[in-house]
Amino acid sequence: MDMTLIYTVIGFALAGYSVIANDSIQTLGTFIASKKKWFKWYTLAGSASAVMIIALAWGWYSYDGDISYGRLTRIPYQEIQWYHAVAPAILLLLTRIGIPVSTTFLVLSAFASTVVLEKMLMKSVVGYGLAAMVAYIAWIVVSKFINEKFDEVDEKWVGFWRNSVWISSGWLWWVWLSHDVANIAVYLPRQLDLTLLLIVMGYFTALLFYIFYIQGGPIQKVVLEKTGTRYARSATIINVIYAGVLFYFKELNDLPMSTTWVFVGLLCGRELAIASMNKEYKLGYVFPLIGKDFLKMVFGLTVSVGIVLAIHYIIIPNNWF
Repeated sequence: MDMTLIYTVIGFALAGYSVIANDSIQTLGTFIASKKKWFKWYTLAGSASAVMIIALAWGWYSYDGDISYGRLTRIPYQEIQWYHAVAPAILLLLTRIGIPVSTTFLVLSAFASTVVLEKMLMKSVVGYGLAAMVAYIAWIVVSKFINEKFDEVDEKWVGFWRNSVWISSGWLWWVWLSHDVANIAVYLPRQLDLTLLLIVMGYFTALLFYIFYIQGGPIQKVVLEKTGTRYARSATIINVIYAGVLFYFKELNDLPMSTTWVFVGLLCGRELAIASMNKEYKLGYVFPLIGKDFLKMVFGLTVSVGIVLAIHYIIIPNNWF
């Protein structure tokens, strides 16, 4: 069997699992946390899978067979080599120990040029800052009306917030897929036929059901340790702001970016705002929390830079393997 095909299958399988297990919790984490008390895990998984299938089908139809929504325009298709499978393997390892690193940097760094990687980094840094700023301002306003440390919702609004989680999670999940499916589709031809599309949908669906079955896995801790993320009202507000920021960058240009950095920036701004407005919520607790997440992101970025430098300046020029 052709080794290129073997590397493609391994890389795609590892990337699919790593991306869905690691990054999908950014969008589905609050959904799982706020809904698992009321619904069976397979009901939630089925809902998420339905949105995913529609999103993939729409991207495939709208972008001439390209499920990445045009995010790989600046990264031409390459024959998959052994080193392309190294990135998702590392990501898989980091995922298993609960580190929220950027799959965009870790996976696409093995394919992108240093110029594209630099532009991806700049867009992600801007995304982190914008998300933090928008979240801070938004939750300063929110904190004037509600205390997110408690699930204090008037009885007549309970149904509204519970239904809002479904709608906002679906929108966020769709927008996120339009960004991060590129991290898996990079292992595939840029135009998929119908058979390959159905295979991809089936694999992603199986992964989603597994992730819901284990309730998000170790990476879910990043969501649960933040204030009020188990509450339907808080989950809805997080979803709407996160989806809005991602949608802005989706429309800005076709350059891939790290949704992880946007997500962590959002939680950072939110926690700082809650701490600023709540005297009982100490800043001494907030800074170690957000600092830990930031250091994890920097660690993932360091690994990504190491991968791209090794590929472009050591492995390929000297053709060691």
